[in-house]
Amino acid sequence: MNESSRDYAAIWDMTQAIREIRQFTADFSEKSYLETLWIQRVVERNFEILGEACRRISREFQQEHPAIDWRNTVALRNIIAHRYEYVDHEILWSIVQNTLPALLESLDRFLQEKSENT
Repeated sequence: MNESSRDYAAIWDMTQAIREIRQFTADFSEKSYLETLWIQRVVERNFEILGEACRRISREFQQEHPAIDWRNTVALRNIIAHRYEYVDHEILWSIVQNTLPALLESLDRFLQEKSENT
């Protein structure tokens, strides 16, 4: 698999993680999310997947698309995986509500462009 194919496979994984987060949180308010441990764990796990897939994106692709916050996406994964005692679910909820929709839109656009060019 060439680097471009690996990048798009990782982007696909990222979109799937975001879609799962949005699917599982769709019927939750912030208050119910903060009170429900199982949904917090589902969100955490998908943020780990999102960050791990992001980490696999080539440096070249990242440099070509600087509008995506690649570094902090990976950093969030690292906090959840290794510094879990510092996870702030109010911040995660804010990211789910305010950041993930635009990120998903950008990632979907990359996948659409790829499919149009193949």
